[in-house]
Amino acid sequence: MSIQRQIGRTGVSKVKRALGVQGALEWAFRVEQAQLELPPPKDVTEEGFGFGLEYVLLQRAMLGCKVDGGQHKMGSYTHPDAEVIAATVAGMPDSLGGIRMAIQVAELARAGLTPDWMPGVVPRCVPMGIKNNQHGERATTILVGTERVKTRGKWRTVEVLACPVTWRPHPEQIASARRGYEDWWRALYWVRVGLLAGGMLQEVEVTAATPRVQPWLNDAKTP
Repeated sequence: MSIQRQIGRTGVSKVKRALGVQGALEWAFRVEQAQLELPPPKDVTEEGFGFGLEYVLLQRAMLGCKVDGGQHKMGSYTHPDAEVIAATVAGMPDSLGGIRMAIQVAELARAGLTPDWMPGVVPRCVPMGIKNNQHGERATTILVGTERVKTRGKWRTVEVLACPVTWRPHPEQIASARRGYEDWWRALYWVRVGLLAGGMLQEVEVTAATPRVQPWLNDAKTP
């Protein structure tokens, strides 16, 4: 995290904390404990729900005012910038996953985590079953047919056995995990663009820093 200073019209130096979008989300949800206020379902009337956080923030911006607060969290106070970030996440468009993605972004930030894209995992061909006997651990086999073979001048019928195998983890599992990571990355990028376009953050400066787009490509190059 870096600190930037901006000089206002009064000539007073104002300190702004510079954070990448992931850092800003973690600060809002993990440190400031901002709550994700989602809109009510479309088939439910707005009566009884009160004004949404986005509405309040927009009205505050139109009035040109903001809530003053200190640098440290006290009691149930949530920094206004954290509320702005939470409201932005709550507006996640359906094209990026909507409410489901908004919840995922918020909960991952609250836990300080990144989606598991299964780093270093390589599919391996393994037996579908293992059994233990007096000879140790062996793969299970199944009967797939019989064959007639001639041994020592006599014809005998012998069983043909096969060991069923599978891929673990399945390549589709890895591909699915990485598609999920890319969806999350696109959501974070949308949040970053929205925060910059909105211009409502007072004490946080969102930088260009973002998580790696496809970290498994870099991971594959690592010896």
